Amino acid sequence: MIGVLMIIICADIVFRNLLGASLPLVSELGALVLVMIVYLQLATTVRADRLARTEIFLPPFKRRFPKSGRLIAALFDFVGAAMLGLIAWSTLRIFEKDFSSGEFIGVTGIATLPTWPFRAMILLGVTVAAIEFIVRAASNLRTSDTGADPQ
Repeated sequence: MIGVLMIIICADIVFRNLLGASLPLVSELGALVLVMIVYLQLATTVRADRLARTEIFLPPFKRRFPKSGRLIAALFDFVGAAMLGLIAWSTLRIFEKDFSSGEFIGVTGIATLPTWPFRAMILLGVTVAAIEFIVRAASNLRTSDTGADPQ
């Protein structure tokens, strides 16, 4: 998807320089594709523990107090799941509205695309990321009793 986005942007630059006009749908499509890319990779980011967050407190705390550290990590994961669940819930409403009303991007008569497939991919990405947070929280809670490292 990133490659497709790069090709679209480069083609738009070429057309602007050659024809003096932009390609239709480039800005709208670029915005939707960029958001879609972020949400589709979010679950992998959660699974790989690569979220941007402050690492000053938790890693030293987990080394000194492993059981309590995993409980705090599980709490963080449950809060992450709840936040992404709320985002998924609101995205579901937007998806339903776009699907039922036939919402589209572009200029009628020149080039248009329906928005619901993009919204569906965003909904899928955020839902899978919320599930990944729940799996991580359960893993942290399960290993907090045994003392084993969930990674």
